[in-house]
Amino acid sequence: MVTKLQAGLIATGINIVAIAILFRIIDIVNTKVMNKIRNEENNSPLLRFIPIFMKILKVLIIFVAITGILQSQGYSMSSIIAGFGIGGLAVGMAAKETIANVFGSISILTDHVYKIGDYVKVNGIEGYVEDVNIRSTKIRDLDNFLITVPNNVAANAVITNVSKAKKRLLKIVFGVTYSTSNDSIQKVHEILKEIAINHKDIHNDFTIAIHDLGESSINIRFVGYVKTGSYFKFLKVRGEFLQLAVAKFRENNIDFAFPSRSIYIESDKIEN
Repeated sequence: MVTKLQAGLIATGINIVAIAILFRIIDIVNTKVMNKIRNEENNSPLLRFIPIFMKILKVLIIFVAITGILQSQGYSMSSIIAGFGIGGLAVGMAAKETIANVFGSISILTDHVYKIGDYVKVNGIEGYVEDVNIRSTKIRDLDNFLITVPNNVAANAVITNVSKAKKRLLKIVFGVTYSTSNDSIQKVHEILKEIAINHKDIHNDFTIAIHDLGESSINIRFVGYVKTGSYFKFLKVRGEFLQLAVAKFRENNIDFAFPSRSIYIESDKIEN
């Protein structure tokens, strides 16, 4: 006849074997998932998160196994859960922000909001993502400062991922003097059109038109798109466009306007 102690030992042995099998399955899945992610993106933050999640899963399995063994020995399951519940509540209250950051990390990763190397705008912060860990996201701004954003803040913020843009808007206004002839204004259109068409990094769907009449200039606006999501490449293309425009304007004696005022004095004839 099997005693209560022997039954407990048998149950313990079965649980140990079951835990070992489950751990082996988790390790196999972990290895396959990690290799797949590593092949697709070598620096993916998931490579750091997945091992942590797998460890949490193993802890849960051990917890379930221990409670099962204790119950088989006659301990009250409700008392065990209540004990863990009170302890968990205390830990949860103390680690409220940490838990929020963990869930924020999961949200960021599952939604593919951004990855390391992306140029993003988060809550007024703008720069390149240098690291994404379980608690925070580190962003290197344009002043080269390293800014740490808690993931629960990032997960609830409006995030602009500039790096995912396929093109960037290029909008420039050229002001020419009011003395510029009609032919010269038409020449401005031709110059800007020629530069845009011949530049390999500017899309051909652009618009050139007189934008408005300023206080001291006729304003001609160019609106088009640069073939990049990179901010620095955008600046480079914009600079090249402006440099070519300035050179062409000077070649054709087209004067840029600058703030000025004309004063007209009208004198009345005084009759004696």
